[in-house]
Amino acid sequence: MPIRNRSAYAFLAPYLLVFAVFWVWPIINSFLISFQNTRINPWKFSFQANWGRLFGDPAFYNAVYNTLIILVIQVPVMITLATVMAVLLNSPLLKARALFRFAFFAPVVVGEVAYAAVFRLMFNLDFGIINKLIGAAGLAPVSWFDNANAAMVVIIIAVTWRWAGYNAIIILAGLQSIPEDVYEAATLDRVSKLQQFFHITLPLLKPIILFCVVLSVIGTMQLFAEPFLITNRGGPGGGTETLGLLLYRQGFTSLNFGYASAIAYTMAALAVAISLLNLWVGRDPK
Repeated sequence: MPIRNRSAYAFLAPYLLVFAVFWVWPIINSFLISFQNTRINPWKFSFQANWGRLFGDPAFYNAVYNTLIILVIQVPVMITLATVMAVLLNSPLLKARALFRFAFFAPVVVGEVAYAAVFRLMFNLDFGIINKLIGAAGLAPVSWFDNANAAMVVIIIAVTWRWAGYNAIIILAGLQSIPEDVYEAATLDRVSKLQQFFHITLPLLKPIILFCVVLSVIGTMQLFAEPFLITNRGGPGGGTETLGLLLYRQGFTSLNFGYASAIAYTMAALAVAISLLNLWVGRDPK
């Protein structure tokens, strides 16, 4: 090996060592642990203890169902909202654009515990602002945290509020990379603004939107903070328990590391499969 390459690897060695110890080895080790029965001492190899249990466990199917419900409803709503926000933030008619961009991005930097506490207060049955508004409209108050469907709505609203601005900023960067002369030519051809949006903006933004969708799918598959903090550990009765929360419960409450590892690899496989499906659906026609 040339001396120049050896010097480069010597400089990279500290990082590569840390990367191997804290990233590569845990991934390999957790895969090996997923094939061991960790409920006995010493641990023993047992395929049935984790992978065999996984596909017959009602709690696992409940967590998959809840995660997919959030994914199917929340991700399209959030990406649509983020696209509209990005177009508005890019409009030359909007004043104080820098302030609005910061305001929409701000939820990402708010601490999860703080924003979860705010959402619990807002959706409180007795004195929450949401039930006050519902009452003002003449409707009965909703017990948001005692009903599984209502609690799921709260989770979807919270996740959308937190991440829509983040995705809007990414899409805004894509919007600003579209050449202005494309719109000028369309305007000269008397193409309306709405037609420009559907026939120019959206097609040119497709790679950016697909990127946001893939990021959102991965984030939803890992969803943990909102059901843990807002709906009190996936309540009521497991109605909002996600795969991330089930993994936590098995790994750090029941200390069943083998089963938690099997759940983790299932989450990763689902995220990869759904992301590849999105990329395949969004591919350019030949």
